[in-house]
Amino acid sequence: QVQVVESGGGFVQAGGSLRLSCTASGLPIEDHAMAWFRQAPGKEREWVQCLNWSGGTTTAESVKGRFTISRDNAKNTLYLQMNSLKPEDTAIYYCAARTTEYCSSRQTDFNYWGRGTQVTVSS
Repeated sequence: QVQVVESGGGFVQAGGSLRLSCTASGLPIEDHAMAWFRQAPGKEREWVQCLNWSGGTTTAESVKGRFTISRDNAKNTLYLQMNSLKPEDTAIYYCAARTTEYCSSRQTDFNYWGRGTQVTVSS
């Protein structure tokens, strides 16, 4: 049974940084596409970044140049390094995994989801 768990959220001032982590028990993340999504208050959940099996990444325009997705295969852990945070980055951040190795930006293409971790950026 696959279990996805996020951690690392918290409060930060605008301009600050946070690193989110995601562990996926029962699923070797190096063989699967993994992504981060987020949902701001009152808004739809949106895709942030995806990392495919070969290390290739795709990134939403809103976070380009500020967020970096990466993984540690030995720890089977996915990361999201968030720099230059803005108040509009405030959201619940979700980690998601596909059963295939290729990236997608569509929520319905992801099979396993964590419960999310809250990120709050104050102005």
